Amino acid sequence: QVPLVESGGGLVQPGGSLRLSCAASGISFSLYDMGWYRQAPGKQRELVATITRGYNTNYAGSVKGRFTISRDNAKNTVYLQMNSLAPEDTAVYYCNANWGQLSNYWGQGTQVTVSS
Repeated sequence: QVPLVESGGGLVQPGGSLRLSCAASGISFSLYDMGWYRQAPGKQRELVATITRGYNTNYAGSVKGRFTISRDNAKNTVYLQMNSLAPEDTAVYYCNANWGQLSNYWGQGTQVTVSS
């Protein structure tokens, strides 16, 4: 039983696109703020994008204009559309669900590798 399961990662060439999905189960999805984070080898985990339960979005400066976060409450799923990918986007991408200080979940992560 895993509350959050990411999918859609893989190998893509520079300039390519990829869409990540995170399916939630066993939680009241519509009540949670959702986010995508990433961690490259030897680096700290960093915020990529968030979308609140009120559909407000926030992006890291490095991905703004290239990535789009969205959610479909009917499907209990949050997405990350990644366009114009570059090698520096290579990382393990993690899905996060947060309900203030009451509840916080992380997915297992999905590898995204951008290389020619």
